[in-house]
Amino acid sequence: MPDAEKLRSCLLLSALVLHVGGAAEVSVWSVSINSTQDAVFRKTLYANTTVFMRFQNDLGTCDRNLAFNISWYLRSSVCYNEVFNTPDNKAMNMFGMDHMLKDGWSGFYSHGYVYFENCSALFMPKVYFTDFNPHQPLSSPKSDPSNLTLSWPDKPDIGAVAKAWEDGPYLFIVKVQTLFHGVEVEDIADEQLSFAFTMKVEMKGPHDYSSPADWPLMIFFMVMCIVYVLFGALWLFWCACYWRDLLRIQFWIGAVIILGMLEKAVFYSEYQSIRYKGDYVLGAVIFAELLSALKRSLARILVLIVSLGYGIVKPRLGTTVHRLVAVGLLYLLFSSVDGVLRVTGGFYGTVALVANLSLSLIDSCVMWWIFISLSQTTRLLKLRRNVVKLSLYQHFTNTLIFFVVASIIFIIWTTKVFRLVDCQRSWRDLWVDDAFWRLLFSTILLVIMVLLRPSANSQRFSHSPLIDEDDEEDEAKEPMMNEAFEGMKMRGSKPDNNGSQKLLSKEDEDMKWVEENIPTSVADVALPVMLDEEEEILKTKMERSKME
Repeated sequence: MPDAEKLRSCLLLSALVLHVGGAAEVSVWSVSINSTQDAVFRKTLYANTTVFMRFQNDLGTCDRNLAFNISWYLRSSVCYNEVFNTPDNKAMNMFGMDHMLKDGWSGFYSHGYVYFENCSALFMPKVYFTDFNPHQPLSSPKSDPSNLTLSWPDKPDIGAVAKAWEDGPYLFIVKVQTLFHGVEVEDIADEQLSFAFTMKVEMKGPHDYSSPADWPLMIFFMVMCIVYVLFGALWLFWCACYWRDLLRIQFWIGAVIILGMLEKAVFYSEYQSIRYKGDYVLGAVIFAELLSALKRSLARILVLIVSLGYGIVKPRLGTTVHRLVAVGLLYLLFSSVDGVLRVTGGFYGTVALVANLSLSLIDSCVMWWIFISLSQTTRLLKLRRNVVKLSLYQHFTNTLIFFVVASIIFIIWTTKVFRLVDCQRSWRDLWVDDAFWRLLFSTILLVIMVLLRPSANSQRFSHSPLIDEDDEEDEAKEPMMNEAFEGMKMRGSKPDNNGSQKLLSKEDEDMKWVEENIPTSVADVALPVMLDEEEEILKTKMERSKME
């Protein structure tokens, strides 16, 4: 592939922006109520998912003259963005709404209320709501409300207030009114009344507390956890069989496999916890995000050092190590901030925006660096005429180009389906936007494992000094000459005590020549034709110097 084409591909790859997904959907909420308060809950639900409400006294005492009127409103929509992108203050204005926000944003709604005469009724261990209110279809905003009524086929459970009627995203809004002697309390302080209780809302369906949007992701993480276990077992088997021939780069690959295995296991545990408990431990989720950030940082460094030819073309990276460490730490920092803000619900702030833009910029620079390094490494191997290593890097380069094209196609598809739409109906496919990038890297890791796997001939990929073929032939002939003329005095031949020093000086000269003539700047890479002409001139000069 020409260098200019590589640069164009790299420019396209710079458009890749990290997928920004939210945390997994919880199904159990505990809301503290200490005054007239409203609460909004969002979730994708399976059909026949039951919504439960329970109340618990926090103070232990409550004024018996207080009464409570608790009403709720359940609304489904075919538009995922209507449910999850509507702010709480605007969602509260939808309470009791019987029409669509826009034409085509169809759905259903149901609402009801229950009156508690006093605290004792509110805090009963088992509150039984005798009936579900029927759900009705939303009407067009320009037409009269529909009178079509749909009823529930089965009897509700204890503590149940509503039941989902179809798979889809739902908005559940609860209003709490406090009454004192039948009059709504507007100012609790003036009445010198105090109360506090916890309202617990649960949504449980066919797959326990799991939602239809998160169920495919849980299965995906389970499969990927098994895949990484197989990766680790295969890599451990290779390393055990050929432990005498291991290269440094192969230890890096093993570290990335272990981190990937841990990451997938932690995320799978998170989804399992949500499925059976309805909620997750915040500390465990933050740990999973930090582990994911560490794995992604190490993965980018791995691809970079492979592209730079560490241990294969170069014995050491020299000052490049400092740049690698700086890039890795910067990516780890911003990726950690981005992940923590996503799971804690603070993703829409200024800090989150800076972190996301910084990640995009760092990723673009990393990809540019990868392709520049691959171009330089490939050119160096061509000059050395090392067919084995050159074939390895050509396969690696072609693999990266293929994944660049696949990534660009996927970004175009997700932008068209998920972002550039007024009503986002493809909510079932949202999990693909997260799974694709994890699957993409796992495939790249598999290619690296196959190309750089430990074997009996692993050392053919390791770095070796630049020695001329003529010198190797002379060294091979020298023992044969000594045996043929053993015991005879050979005139004109003098012992060369400085042979090793000459060899070292020859290697230094060759390495100096490579450093002076191998392109290291972007301008050199962008002008392949001129460099090819200079390469032929330099080869001619080398051959002439050898003859002299």
